Amino acid sequence: MPNTTLTTGKQRGRRSWAEPWKVKVVEPLKVTTREQRERAIAEAGYNTFLLRSEDVYIDLLTDSGTNAMSDYQWAGMMLGDEAYAGSRNFYNLEAAVQKYYGYKYLVPSHQGRGAEHIISRVLIKPGDYIPGNMYFTTTRMHQEMAGGTFVDVIIDEAHDSQSLHPFKGNVDLQKLEDLIKRVGAEKIPYVSVAATVNMAGGQPISMQNMRDVRALCNRHGVHIILDATRAAENAWFIKIHEEGYAGKSVANILRELCSYTDGCTMSGKKDALVNIGGWLALNDYDLYEEARNLVVVFEGLHTYGGMAGRDMEAMARGIEESVQDDHMRARIGQVEYLGELLVEWGVPIVVPIGGHAIFLDARRFYPDMPQDHFPAQTLAAELYVDSGIRAMERGVVSAGRDPKTGQHRYPKLELVRLTIPRRVYTQAHMDVTAEAVEAVYQRRAEARGLKMIYEPKYLRFFQARFEPL
Repeated sequence: MPNTTLTTGKQRGRRSWAEPWKVKVVEPLKVTTREQRERAIAEAGYNTFLLRSEDVYIDLLTDSGTNAMSDYQWAGMMLGDEAYAGSRNFYNLEAAVQKYYGYKYLVPSHQGRGAEHIISRVLIKPGDYIPGNMYFTTTRMHQEMAGGTFVDVIIDEAHDSQSLHPFKGNVDLQKLEDLIKRVGAEKIPYVSVAATVNMAGGQPISMQNMRDVRALCNRHGVHIILDATRAAENAWFIKIHEEGYAGKSVANILRELCSYTDGCTMSGKKDALVNIGGWLALNDYDLYEEARNLVVVFEGLHTYGGMAGRDMEAMARGIEESVQDDHMRARIGQVEYLGELLVEWGVPIVVPIGGHAIFLDARRFYPDMPQDHFPAQTLAAELYVDSGIRAMERGVVSAGRDPKTGQHRYPKLELVRLTIPRRVYTQAHMDVTAEAVEAVYQRRAEARGLKMIYEPKYLRFFQARFEPL
C-alpha cells in the first residue's frame, strides 16, 4: 500500500482547496468483510450493476442520479405542483433551460434516454447514418432501433488513452466530410455531438471545433444534436484550456456552446444535480411539434414528460447551481485530485483527466489478458472484492455486438470508470479509493479474466452475468 500520509496542496506547489458546501445530512455506509464481498460479487455474476447497493461502501458506478441536492433544491421539492397538466414547475424548468442553455422549446422526459428515443423517432429513417464523436451505449441503441447506423467521426487521439490532446472529444472534420460525400447529406439526419465524451474518458470538445462542425453542417444542410448531459463540465474545460475563454463564466460558455447546435438531449441526473429527469430541447418549431406529440405517447404529457412537479422544480434550481464557477471548480477539482494520486503512484489511467470520472486503463493493467476475457469487467470485480468500491466497465462488454455480424465489437479503449457523484464524497473517500486501486494494481498478475454466461439482447452491460475463468 502507498504511504497514507498524503502531500498537502502547498507541498505540491499549489494551495489546497475545499468543497464550497458543508454537510447537513449524512447517510451511514455499510462496511463489509472481504469474505462478504466475494460472496456478493459471485451472487451478482461478477457484474457490479447487479450488486445490492447496501453491499457497496463507496459507490462510483455512476454520477447519474446519485448527486446530493442542495437545501435550495430540497426546498423547491416542497413547492411541487403535481397537477397533471400545466404544472408551474414545468414553466420554471422551461425558463431555466431557455436562460442557461438557450434553446427555444422544451420537451421533458423521465431521463436522457427518453429524449434520445424521441429525437431518434423524429429524425432517423431506416438506412440513415448518424455520425458522432464516439458512441454512447443508449444513444447508439436508440439510433440503431430507429434503423440508423452510427459512424464514429471523433479524432484519432480519442482512442489513445495516453494522448495528451486537451480536446480529445473533437470531431474529425475530414472524417465527417468524407461520410457526407460517401452517403449523401440526405442520408444524415443529424450529427450527434457529445460534450465531455463519456466513452473516451470524459474528454471535452473545443468551442472552435464546435464552430467548425456548425459551419460544415450549414454547408450541407445537416442538423446538429448535442448530448448536453455534461455540457457544463465541458464549458469548464473550455474556460481553462481554450484561448479567449479564461475570463468568461461557465454559464456564458455553456450558452455559446449550445448556440452552435439545433437541439440537445439531456440527462438532468448529471450536471443538473437531480436524481431523476431529463429533456429534449429544440429550436425548430416543426421538430418540436412532432416531439411534443410523441412524448405524450411514450413518456407523459408534454408538461411533465415522466417527472413529478417536485422533480422539475429541483431540476430547474439545479441548473442554476450547476453553472456556478465555484461549484464546477470543486466538482472537477475532486476528480483531478483522485487522478493525480493515481498518476503519481504509476497506476495506468486515461489522460488528460476528464470531467466526471477517472478511467482506469484495463489493457495496461492486464496487458496479456485477451479482450474476450473481459479485462475491464475483471478489474471492476477485483476492485469491489478488495475494498467494496463499485465501479463500471467501459470496454468490450459495453460495446456490445455488431447487429449485422453478431460478433463482439472490440473498442480500442478497455476501461473501468470510477465515476464521482457531485457533492457526495469527501477527499478522504478519494484517498481510500486511490489506495484500493493501487492495491489491485499491485496484485494484477493474479487476475485470470471472466467468461460471459448470460447475455441479454440489449445493452448487455447492465444485466450480463459472468464467472471466473
